[in-house]
Amino acid sequence: MPKIVDHDQRRLDLVQATLRLIVRQGLGGATMRDIAAEAGFANGVVKTYFGSKADLLAATYLYVFEATNARVATSTASLRGLDALRAFAHEVLPVTPELHDEARVVLSYLAEVAQDSEHARATAETMELWGAWIVSWLREADADSRLRTEIDIESEAEVFLTYLLGAQTTAIIGGHGFDFAGLRTQLDYVIARLGRQD
Repeated sequence: MPKIVDHDQRRLDLVQATLRLIVRQGLGGATMRDIAAEAGFANGVVKTYFGSKADLLAATYLYVFEATNARVATSTASLRGLDALRAFAHEVLPVTPELHDEARVVLSYLAEVAQDSEHARATAETMELWGAWIVSWLREADADSRLRTEIDIESEAEVFLTYLLGAQTTAIIGGHGFDFAGLRTQLDYVIARLGRQD
């Protein structure tokens, strides 16, 4: 009887192997051969599931994005407004070793394949989803009279998303104030400036 292969599991194994290699060795250390070996497969197996390294990196990016969204759904389930926004940011900012590893994968993906029009479009869609969430939480804060009255919600949502992505980048590069405690302090400042002061 022929062996039954779980193709979805193999794809997941390859994605998780890619994530581990990028964290350990950087993108340069994540060759197709190395990824196959890390996953415990023969070299040719990767091409069976992913047409190119860019496709595999895109799948790894989406894996991280979906994992983040699952955490966000849990952490914001009973929250609204600025409290939900803060909880969301804590799942995106690299404020733990695990989130720092995820940020490294995301930045590797963006540097490598986001210039490809198809992958850039997929990336833009993920950011549009986050942008829509941020807008909805700011509107809740406004409805609860917790937002400064002069704030333009759509513009502020764009600024907040840009802050999150920029903080990921700077945390990977390193520098003063971008350790875990520093990022939490910055987030407190960013959230505080959105809220009413009375």
